[in-house]
Amino acid sequence: MVQIYNDYKDHADFLTVYVREAHPTDEWQMKSNVKDDVCYAQPKTLAQRVAIANDFIQRFHYPIAFGIDDLTNAANDAYAAWPERLYVIDESGRIAYRGGMGPFHYDPNEVRTWLAARYGAVKHDAPPPPNATNPTTAPASTPPAT
Repeated sequence: MVQIYNDYKDHADFLTVYVREAHPTDEWQMKSNVKDDVCYAQPKTLAQRVAIANDFIQRFHYPIAFGIDDLTNAANDAYAAWPERLYVIDESGRIAYRGGMGPFHYDPNEVRTWLAARYGAVKHDAPPPPNATNPTTAPASTPPAT
């Protein structure tokens, strides 16, 4: 999402809304949360939600504006956002794009395609090939050219 934000921030406003913990330690802890050191109990207060959101923003240097759903989960209920979902709201306040519900139907490439159709595609340079800094060094599995 950060790359999409960087590509289209001059054309659209972006907002990430933290709705609730998807895999809290006191409900449905995932091994990946432990591995990634992202382990929180389900927040019981707005202050706890704010603290978790701030940790995320600081830890990952997240540049996109961040909103936090209240404890009644009004944003989640209005947008069926849990655990993740993408929307585009147009200038008149109507939903112009509704992405699939995550995790299985969450597809940032779909919203990129929508934004590209509206504002034009953003092209990126191809990543450098392996060993681009030293082209005489071949990967171990590739025999040297003769």
